[in-house]
Amino acid sequence: MGNLFCCAKINQSTVAVRERFGKYDDILEPGCHCVPWVTGSKLAGLVSLRLQQLDVRCETKTKDNVFVNVVASVQYRVLANKAYDAFYKLSNPRTQIQAYVFDVIRGAVPKLELDDVFEQKNGIAKAVEDELEKAMSAYGYEIVQTLIVDIEPDEHVKRSMNEINAAARMRLATNEKAEAEKIIQIKRAEGEAESKYLSGLGIARQRQAIVDGLRESVIGFSVNVPGTTAKDVLDMVLITQYFDTMKEIGASSKSSAVFIPHGPGTVHDVATQIRDGLLQASHQQS
Repeated sequence: MGNLFCCAKINQSTVAVRERFGKYDDILEPGCHCVPWVTGSKLAGLVSLRLQQLDVRCETKTKDNVFVNVVASVQYRVLANKAYDAFYKLSNPRTQIQAYVFDVIRGAVPKLELDDVFEQKNGIAKAVEDELEKAMSAYGYEIVQTLIVDIEPDEHVKRSMNEINAAARMRLATNEKAEAEKIIQIKRAEGEAESKYLSGLGIARQRQAIVDGLRESVIGFSVNVPGTTAKDVLDMVLITQYFDTMKEIGASSKSSAVFIPHGPGTVHDVATQIRDGLLQASHQQS
């Protein structure tokens, strides 16, 4: 910034403030300028026109009494046509911006609960930007953008929030698992019901076939042997089947022992019981 040989070089994206005998004289654009010190001229300072960023960390309390650290990122720059105001009216722009950010955040966040702070961070950023734009424009600064880049609750609160979230997800997983097991039970019950229904149809058809076969046997025997009644033929058929069954049970090497009352008097009782059961089943099917 020296003015050797009364010349000064101003870099790009920078303007210089020239004074004469301590009084503002002119704003110098980038390039080489004559600053004759013999006439009292000097460069009072440089003003950068580049975009700058300031990160502000503000601690405040939410409506539900949770302390949080809100980090706001403010992007700002000096307007070239207002370099005079930026240089002379404000000595420390970063401190000034920080004060306005504190004021807006500590006025907005205490009105919101913690969950709402996360949801409405864009609204908080917009409020900070509007307030800064209104205040800093008088000093020659433009607020390009304001972002809420981080919201950090207390560590114990973060741990509690994570536990609540984990419990909610566990409860949802348990409900889904129970619902899946319920569907499995329903499908299994429906399958068992269908199986029993089909099994019942099979048994009913089997019994019906037996009854039809016995009926044909009785009719055929009565025709070929005159004088026999249907009861006599049925008794003979049932006794024949009874002895065939006993023979098969005795012939099987792996069959369990079966104890059946046996004797001349009990054979008639067994035949009567079998016949009554078959006739009853046939009556129910018809």
